[in-house]
Amino acid sequence: MTGLPASPVEKVIVTYKSQAAEAGSNTAAAGDAKTKAAQTGESLRFERRLAGGAALVDLGGEASKKDLAEVMDAFRADPSVASVEPDIRAYAMAVTPNDTDYTKQWDLFEATGGMNVPGAWDKTTGSGVTVAVIDTGHAAHSDLDANVVSGYDFISSSADARDGNGRDSNARDEGDWNATDNECGLGSKASNSSWHGTHVAGTIAATTHNGKGVAGIAYGAKIQPVRVLGKCGGSSSDIADAITWASGGSVPGVPANPTPAKVLNLSLGGASSTCPSVYQNAINGAVSRGSTVVVAAGNSNANASGFTPANCANIINVASTSREGNRSFYSNFGSIVDVAAPGGETRRATDTPGTVTTPENGILSTLNSGTTTQSAENYKPYQGTSMAAPHIAGLAALLESVKPSLTPADIESAIKANARPLPGTCTGGCGAGIADATKTVNAATAPAGTTFTNGTNVTISDNSTVSSSITVTGRTGNAPAALKVDVDIKHTWRGDLVIDLVAPDGTVRNLKTSSGSDSADDVLATYIVDASSEVANGTWRLQVRDVASGDTGYIDSWSLTF
Repeated sequence: MTGLPASPVEKVIVTYKSQAAEAGSNTAAAGDAKTKAAQTGESLRFERRLAGGAALVDLGGEASKKDLAEVMDAFRADPSVASVEPDIRAYAMAVTPNDTDYTKQWDLFEATGGMNVPGAWDKTTGSGVTVAVIDTGHAAHSDLDANVVSGYDFISSSADARDGNGRDSNARDEGDWNATDNECGLGSKASNSSWHGTHVAGTIAATTHNGKGVAGIAYGAKIQPVRVLGKCGGSSSDIADAITWASGGSVPGVPANPTPAKVLNLSLGGASSTCPSVYQNAINGAVSRGSTVVVAAGNSNANASGFTPANCANIINVASTSREGNRSFYSNFGSIVDVAAPGGETRRATDTPGTVTTPENGILSTLNSGTTTQSAENYKPYQGTSMAAPHIAGLAALLESVKPSLTPADIESAIKANARPLPGTCTGGCGAGIADATKTVNAATAPAGTTFTNGTNVTISDNSTVSSSITVTGRTGNAPAALKVDVDIKHTWRGDLVIDLVAPDGTVRNLKTSSGSDSADDVLATYIVDASSEVANGTWRLQVRDVASGDTGYIDSWSLTF
């Protein structure tokens, strides 16, 4: 949040010294408020007692700074008063961006198909992280340029680069249009320039809270444009070198990258049944240098295993979902997909290919209006796993920023562990589900391995139900998907026992059932529970039922490890 509004003060909180009558008597507190009202000329009224014992005193409407000061001075001068403070207002810190088209960015905030991004901004906006967009390069855009650092043009063919030379330090997007059909191989179609890299970059880090355009997922991060796609696409040799350079590796003939990227986004791919070694070696090198590599699964409605670099190891493979929470009709799928993210659908599956019939369901981002070379900046909705991947790259940047010690494997694991099931359908496999930015960031920032224990003995009588409680505090967000429950129960016939974990909201999860044939003593066990739907803070109970006669025991101790 960039600034707080001038909040009105309408009440004050008065804490009386313990020996004062007003500390325990509402009547006395009400009388004191009347006394102070007479002293100050304000309309003071005792409203209610707070849980901590303080008195809430209404000022009779919004008070000026002068009036508030007089009231507080009157209470402070009273020897019976321990303290007085204004009843100030608090605000949601994940303030809604004022970007004019933010309301169209359903992919960030809608409950059904969105990625639950705004809550993550309470903790991080990606500051200090550079994300390399290995793509078509950069088209100037006032809603993005402030977050762009110097990149590089890795297109080695001057004809494909359209800049009159081969590789150079200018990552400007010169356009990837094709003038005629079959120009880029049999079956290729004439097309305008896509400005694809600029669209991808906007999703990751468009300037936010600037009163225009769109908001970026990691709007505190920097974008490094690395140009590899020009006329007729790009070569694996150029792309592999770009991966190496962007992550801080050395490429012959190319100056060292002064600002290596901790996240690499590759919204590109081609058909291949295996991952070429040139890709895999470059990716392995990038990961070894601490860079997370995010790759689009592909848009052929086919198994992603037939497309590369989506089928390479050491990457996060991203499928696309629709506004309704289904797998997008075009998205690749399969067991190698790691996670899904909003990629949108600018048309229905049955609509004519190339048409835009549902623009409101696409992913809106920064673009350029030029049909071939750059012209005026604009915004436009696109669809594709190319749009889904930068959602994950943006989330990776948020995680890297809030916890720099995370490795690429840690980041992948965190994103997958905190994803939610698709509310719609995904034939073929969409990995762990739709990524949830807020849940993932909260999980990454939660204290690691915190254990809460209750060691007070609780007697278990025949045919009785007893419980032992643990109050969890200081946690953020929900409990983990792998909540560890350690149980130590002394009992002369453990088969008599049914053991449940009861969450703060009353949800019951069974840990152990009864068994007439299990005559062994004691329960000394560790149970792993998926409690990710439960708020972590609150009172948890271990509930034990003895369902038979003849044997008794007690809960010795139990613990929860988050």
